[in-house]
Amino acid sequence: MRALIDRYIDAYNRIDVDAMLATMHSEVIFENYTAGVLSVRTVGAAELRHLAESSRHLFSARHQTIARYREAEGVAYADIHFQGTFAVDLPNGIRAGQSIALDGRSEYRERDGLLIYIADYSE
Repeated sequence: MRALIDRYIDAYNRIDVDAMLATMHSEVIFENYTAGVLSVRTVGAAELRHLAESSRHLFSARHQTIARYREAEGVAYADIHFQGTFAVDLPNGIRAGQSIALDGRSEYRERDGLLIYIADYSE
């Protein structure tokens, strides 16, 4: 599963939506949790494509790095370091050109050689 996740993260870092989705099962579920609260959930590759396409303009550059990785009982867990540079001004006062860095974790599951579940967790 690690090679599949590495392909996904590489595509994510390049902001290549087609390559990201090439690693996904058609029934993929994506969830994003912030401070323990579910903030985004998509079901299926079409919904995830819509989310990825609509948010790709937010960053001029972004980079995820796996700091620690392990697998247990068919689930992969990765501690993730994220860095990004905003491409646009946001309503919360963040300005284009500002950078962000945060640590989080991700959970992955695989079906038929493709990612079927991705959950991202950050504070």
